[in-house]
Amino acid sequence: MDGLREHLHSTIDGVRIHPTAIVSAGAFIGTDVRIGPFCTVGADAVIEDGVRLVSHVVVEGHSRIGPAATIYPFSTIGMAPQDLKYRDEPTACEIGARTQIREHASIHRGTPNGVGTTRVGADCLLMAVVHVAHDCQVGNNVIIANNVVMGGHVAIGDYAVIGGSAALHQFVRIGRAAMIGGVSGVEADVVPFGTVLGNRARLTGLNVIGLRRRGFDKGEIALLRLAFHDLFHGDGVFADRLTAVRARFQGDRLVEEILAFVDAPSRRGLIRADRRPILDDIAGDAAPASM
Repeated sequence: MDGLREHLHSTIDGVRIHPTAIVSAGAFIGTDVRIGPFCTVGADAVIEDGVRLVSHVVVEGHSRIGPAATIYPFSTIGMAPQDLKYRDEPTACEIGARTQIREHASIHRGTPNGVGTTRVGADCLLMAVVHVAHDCQVGNNVIIANNVVMGGHVAIGDYAVIGGSAALHQFVRIGRAAMIGGVSGVEADVVPFGTVLGNRARLTGLNVIGLRRRGFDKGEIALLRLAFHDLFHGDGVFADRLTAVRARFQGDRLVEEILAFVDAPSRRGLIRADRRPILDDIAGDAAPASM
Protein backbone atom coordinates (compact mmCIF):
# COMPACT_ATOMS: atom_id res chain seq x y z
CA MET A 1 0.00 0.00 0.00
CA ASP A 2 2.89 2.36 0.69
CA GLY A 3 4.12 1.69 -2.83
CA LEU A 4 0.67 2.50 -4.26
CA ARG A 5 0.59 5.83 -2.43
CA GLU A 6 4.02 6.69 -3.79
CA HIS A 7 2.85 5.75 -7.31
CA LEU A 8 -0.22 7.95 -7.11
CA HIS A 9 1.77 10.90 -5.80
CA SER A 10 4.33 10.59 -8.53
CA THR A 11 2.08 9.98 -11.59
CA ILE A 12 -1.21 11.84 -11.02
CA ASP A 13 -1.09 15.62 -10.98
CA GLY A 14 -2.20 17.25 -7.78
CA VAL A 15 -3.31 14.11 -5.93
CA ARG A 16 -2.67 14.18 -2.19
CA ILE A 17 -3.27 11.05 -0.16
CA HIS A 18 -2.60 11.14 3.56
CA PRO A 19 -0.17 8.43 4.75
CA THR A 20 -2.88 6.90 6.97
CA ALA A 21 -5.38 6.51 4.11
CA ILE A 22 -5.91 3.14 2.42
CA VAL A 23 -6.52 3.27 -1.33
CA SER A 24 -6.95 -0.08 -3.08
CA ALA A 25 -4.91 -0.76 -6.19
CA GLY A 26 -7.98 -1.07 -8.44
CA ALA A 27 -9.45 2.31 -7.54
CA PHE A 28 -9.49 5.07 -10.14
CA ILE A 29 -8.28 8.39 -8.76
CA GLY A 30 -8.68 11.54 -10.87
CA THR A 31 -6.59 14.69 -10.80
CA ASP A 32 -6.46 17.26 -8.00
CA VAL A 33 -8.00 14.80 -5.51
CA ARG A 34 -7.51 15.09 -1.74
CA ILE A 35 -7.86 11.96 0.36
CA GLY A 36 -7.47 12.82 4.01
CA PRO A 37 -6.48 10.91 7.15
CA PHE A 38 -7.88 7.43 7.76
CA CYS A 39 -9.99 7.30 4.60
CA THR A 40 -10.61 3.96 2.86
CA VAL A 41 -11.24 3.67 -0.88
CA GLY A 42 -12.22 0.27 -2.28
CA ALA A 43 -10.92 -1.45 -5.40
CA ASP A 44 -14.00 -0.72 -7.55
CA ALA A 45 -14.37 2.96 -6.60
CA VAL A 46 -14.03 5.85 -9.04
CA ILE A 47 -12.97 9.16 -7.52
CA GLU A 48 -13.25 11.89 -10.15
CA ASP A 49 -11.29 15.12 -10.50
CA GLY A 50 -11.26 17.60 -7.65
CA VAL A 51 -12.96 15.34 -5.07
CA ARG A 52 -12.15 15.95 -1.42
CA LEU A 53 -12.49 13.18 1.15
CA VAL A 54 -11.87 15.17 4.32
CA SER A 55 -11.03 12.35 6.75
CA HIS A 56 -12.37 9.00 8.03
CA VAL A 57 -14.46 8.54 4.85
CA VAL A 58 -15.23 5.06 3.49
CA VAL A 59 -15.99 4.59 -0.23
CA GLU A 60 -16.76 0.97 -1.06
CA GLY A 61 -18.30 -1.12 -3.84
CA HIS A 62 -18.87 0.13 -7.38
CA SER A 63 -19.11 3.74 -6.26
CA ARG A 64 -18.49 6.83 -8.36
CA ILE A 65 -17.85 10.20 -6.71
CA GLY A 66 -18.44 13.04 -9.19
CA PRO A 67 -16.08 15.95 -9.86
CA ALA A 68 -15.46 18.45 -7.04
CA ALA A 69 -17.70 16.62 -4.56
CA THR A 70 -16.74 16.93 -0.89
CA ILE A 71 -17.38 14.21 1.68
CA TYR A 72 -16.91 15.01 5.35
CA PRO A 73 -15.66 12.83 8.23
CA PHE A 74 -17.24 9.52 9.19
CA SER A 75 -19.44 9.29 6.10
CA THR A 76 -19.80 6.01 4.22
CA ILE A 77 -20.53 5.69 0.52
CA GLY A 78 -21.49 2.49 -1.28
CA MET A 79 -21.62 0.11 1.65
CA ALA A 80 -23.83 -2.98 1.34
CA PRO A 81 -27.58 -2.28 1.57
CA GLN A 82 -29.56 -3.10 4.68
CA ASP A 83 -31.57 -5.70 2.79
CA LEU A 84 -31.65 -9.32 3.98
CA LYS A 85 -32.10 -10.50 0.38
CA TYR A 86 -28.82 -8.92 -0.73
CA ARG A 87 -26.08 -11.44 -1.59
CA ASP A 88 -23.12 -9.20 -2.40
CA GLU A 89 -24.15 -8.60 -6.00
CA PRO A 90 -22.09 -5.93 -7.85
CA THR A 91 -24.55 -3.07 -7.48
CA ALA A 92 -23.56 0.58 -7.51
CA CYS A 93 -23.69 4.02 -5.92
CA GLU A 94 -23.21 7.39 -7.64
CA ILE A 95 -22.65 10.87 -6.21
CA GLY A 96 -23.00 13.88 -8.53
CA ALA A 97 -20.62 16.74 -9.18
CA ARG A 98 -20.06 19.36 -6.49
CA THR A 99 -22.34 17.64 -4.01
CA GLN A 100 -21.49 18.08 -0.33
CA ILE A 101 -22.03 15.20 2.07
CA ARG A 102 -21.64 16.20 5.69
CA GLU A 103 -20.53 14.25 8.76
CA HIS A 104 -21.82 10.76 9.56
CA ALA A 105 -23.96 10.45 6.42
CA SER A 106 -24.50 6.97 4.98
CA ILE A 107 -25.41 6.23 1.36
CA HIS A 108 -25.83 2.54 0.51
CA ARG A 109 -25.45 0.91 -2.88
CA GLY A 110 -28.41 -0.48 -4.79
CA THR A 111 -29.91 -3.96 -4.96
CA PRO A 112 -30.60 -6.31 -7.86
CA ASN A 113 -34.29 -6.22 -6.98
CA GLY A 114 -34.32 -2.43 -7.38
CA VAL A 115 -32.74 -0.22 -10.02
CA GLY A 116 -29.31 -1.50 -8.99
CA THR A 117 -27.80 1.93 -8.37
CA THR A 118 -28.34 4.45 -5.60
CA ARG A 119 -27.94 7.97 -6.99
CA VAL A 120 -27.46 11.41 -5.48
CA GLY A 121 -27.40 14.15 -8.09
CA ALA A 122 -25.20 17.18 -8.66
CA ASP A 123 -24.99 20.29 -6.45
CA CYS A 124 -26.81 18.68 -3.54
CA LEU A 125 -26.26 19.29 0.16
CA LEU A 126 -26.75 16.34 2.49
CA MET A 127 -26.31 17.54 6.06
CA ALA A 128 -25.05 15.53 9.01
CA VAL A 129 -26.36 12.03 9.81
CA VAL A 130 -28.50 11.73 6.66
CA HIS A 131 -29.24 8.16 5.58
CA VAL A 132 -29.90 7.40 1.90
CA ALA A 133 -30.99 3.78 1.59
CA HIS A 134 -30.51 1.35 -1.29
CA ASP A 135 -31.91 2.24 -4.72
CA CYS A 136 -32.89 5.80 -3.75
CA GLN A 137 -32.79 8.36 -6.55
CA VAL A 138 -32.04 11.92 -5.41
CA GLY A 139 -32.16 14.66 -8.06
CA ASN A 140 -29.98 17.73 -8.56
CA ASN A 141 -29.82 20.75 -6.24
CA VAL A 142 -31.57 18.90 -3.43
CA ILE A 143 -31.10 19.99 0.19
CA ILE A 144 -31.53 17.32 2.85
CA ALA A 145 -31.20 18.61 6.41
CA ASN A 146 -29.71 16.92 9.47
CA ASN A 147 -30.91 13.49 10.64
CA VAL A 148 -33.18 12.77 7.68
CA VAL A 149 -33.73 9.06 7.07
CA MET A 150 -35.26 7.35 4.09
CA GLY A 151 -36.21 3.81 3.24
CA GLY A 152 -35.20 2.07 0.05
CA HIS A 153 -36.37 3.13 -3.42
CA VAL A 154 -37.27 6.72 -2.45
CA ALA A 155 -37.24 9.20 -5.38
CA ILE A 156 -36.64 12.91 -4.75
CA GLY A 157 -37.02 15.47 -7.55
CA ASP A 158 -34.70 18.36 -8.35
CA TYR A 159 -34.65 21.34 -5.96
CA ALA A 160 -36.61 19.57 -3.24
CA VAL A 161 -35.91 20.55 0.37
CA ILE A 162 -36.21 17.93 3.12
CA GLY A 163 -36.46 19.37 6.64
CA GLY A 164 -34.45 18.08 9.58
CA SER A 165 -35.32 14.69 11.12
CA ALA A 166 -37.94 13.90 8.48
CA ALA A 167 -38.56 10.20 7.80
CA LEU A 168 -39.42 9.09 4.25
CA HIS A 169 -41.12 5.70 3.83
CA GLN A 170 -39.71 3.29 1.26
CA PHE A 171 -40.96 3.80 -2.33
CA VAL A 172 -42.14 7.37 -1.58
CA ARG A 173 -41.80 9.93 -4.39
CA ILE A 174 -41.05 13.58 -3.62
CA GLY A 175 -41.83 15.90 -6.54
CA ARG A 176 -39.65 18.66 -7.94
CA ALA A 177 -39.20 21.71 -5.71
CA ALA A 178 -41.35 20.22 -2.95
CA MET A 179 -40.73 21.14 0.70
CA ILE A 180 -40.88 18.58 3.52
CA GLY A 181 -41.26 20.12 6.97
CA GLY A 182 -38.96 19.13 9.79
CA VAL A 183 -39.78 16.03 11.86
CA SER A 184 -42.40 14.97 9.29
CA GLY A 185 -43.30 11.34 8.71
CA VAL A 186 -43.87 11.02 4.97
CA GLU A 187 -45.81 7.86 4.14
CA ALA A 188 -47.00 8.70 0.62
CA ASP A 189 -46.04 10.75 -2.44
CA VAL A 190 -45.67 14.54 -2.37
CA VAL A 191 -46.67 16.44 -5.53
CA PRO A 192 -44.20 18.81 -7.21
CA PHE A 193 -44.10 22.26 -5.59
CA GLY A 194 -46.10 21.02 -2.59
CA THR A 195 -45.35 21.50 1.09
CA VAL A 196 -46.12 18.81 3.65
CA LEU A 197 -45.94 19.02 7.43
CA GLY A 198 -46.73 16.88 10.42
CA ASN A 199 -46.01 13.65 12.25
CA ARG A 200 -48.09 11.93 9.60
CA ALA A 201 -47.47 14.49 6.92
CA ARG A 202 -50.37 16.34 5.33
CA LEU A 203 -50.30 18.59 2.29
CA THR A 204 -50.55 22.15 3.58
CA GLY A 205 -49.93 24.23 0.47
CA LEU A 206 -47.42 25.23 -2.16
CA ASN A 207 -43.77 26.07 -1.68
CA VAL A 208 -44.45 29.56 -3.02
CA ILE A 209 -41.33 31.20 -1.59
CA GLY A 210 -39.23 28.47 -3.15
CA LEU A 211 -40.91 29.03 -6.51
CA ARG A 212 -40.21 32.76 -6.31
CA ARG A 213 -36.58 32.14 -5.46
CA ARG A 214 -36.28 29.87 -8.47
CA GLY A 215 -37.47 32.64 -10.76
CA PHE A 216 -41.04 31.61 -11.55
CA ASP A 217 -43.12 34.69 -12.38
CA LYS A 218 -46.24 35.87 -10.59
CA GLY A 219 -48.56 34.71 -13.35
CA GLU A 220 -47.20 31.16 -13.30
CA ILE A 221 -47.47 30.99 -9.53
CA ALA A 222 -51.01 32.42 -9.54
CA LEU A 223 -52.22 29.77 -12.00
CA LEU A 224 -50.50 27.08 -10.00
CA ARG A 225 -52.24 28.23 -6.82
CA LEU A 226 -55.62 28.17 -8.54
CA ALA A 227 -55.00 24.68 -9.85
CA PHE A 228 -53.77 23.51 -6.46
CA HIS A 229 -56.89 24.89 -4.77
CA ASP A 230 -59.21 23.26 -7.31
CA LEU A 231 -57.40 19.92 -7.10
CA PHE A 232 -57.00 19.62 -3.35
CA HIS A 233 -59.61 21.94 -1.86
CA GLY A 234 -62.41 21.97 -4.41
CA ASP A 235 -65.81 20.32 -4.18
CA GLY A 236 -66.54 16.71 -5.06
CA VAL A 237 -64.40 13.60 -5.11
CA PHE A 238 -60.73 13.73 -6.05
CA ALA A 239 -61.18 11.92 -9.40
CA ASP A 240 -63.72 14.50 -10.56
CA ARG A 241 -61.53 17.40 -9.42
CA LEU A 242 -58.58 15.87 -11.28
CA THR A 243 -60.60 15.73 -14.50
CA ALA A 244 -61.75 19.33 -14.07
CA VAL A 245 -58.23 20.62 -13.43
CA ARG A 246 -56.91 18.72 -16.44
CA ALA A 247 -59.46 20.45 -18.66
CA ARG A 248 -59.23 23.94 -17.14
CA PHE A 249 -55.43 24.23 -17.05
CA GLN A 250 -54.53 22.33 -20.19
CA GLY A 251 -51.24 23.62 -21.59
CA ASP A 252 -49.93 25.13 -18.35
CA ARG A 253 -46.55 23.46 -17.92
CA LEU A 254 -46.40 23.59 -14.12
CA VAL A 255 -49.91 22.26 -13.65
CA GLU A 256 -49.26 19.56 -16.20
CA GLU A 257 -46.14 18.57 -14.28
CA ILE A 258 -48.29 17.99 -11.19
CA LEU A 259 -50.86 16.04 -13.22
CA ALA A 260 -48.16 13.87 -14.79
CA PHE A 261 -46.82 13.13 -11.30
CA VAL A 262 -50.31 12.15 -10.12
CA ASP A 263 -50.79 9.92 -13.18
CA ALA A 264 -47.44 8.12 -12.78
CA PRO A 265 -47.33 4.67 -11.15
CA SER A 266 -47.09 4.83 -7.37
CA ARG A 267 -46.44 2.27 -4.67
CA ARG A 268 -47.53 4.56 -1.84
CA GLY A 269 -50.40 6.70 -3.12
CA LEU A 270 -50.64 10.46 -2.81
CA ILE A 271 -50.61 12.77 0.19
CA ARG A 272 -53.66 15.00 -0.17
CA ALA A 273 -54.68 18.16 1.64
CA ASP A 274 -57.08 18.16 4.54
CA ARG A 275 -59.74 20.83 4.81
CA ARG A 276 -57.58 23.26 6.74
CA PRO A 277 -56.69 26.65 5.20
CA ILE A 278 -53.93 26.77 2.60
CA LEU A 279 -50.68 27.84 4.26
CA ASP A 280 -48.34 28.15 1.31
CA ASP A 281 -46.84 31.54 2.23
CA ILE A 282 -46.22 30.42 5.83
CA ALA A 283 -44.69 27.12 4.79
CA GLY A 284 -42.69 28.75 2.01
CA ASP A 285 -40.95 31.09 4.44
CA ALA A 286 -39.16 28.05 5.83
CA ALA A 287 -37.40 27.35 2.52
CA PRO A 288 -33.63 27.94 2.58
CA ALA A 289 -32.30 30.88 0.58
CA SER A 290 -30.45 28.48 -1.73
CA MET A 291 -33.72 27.07 -3.00
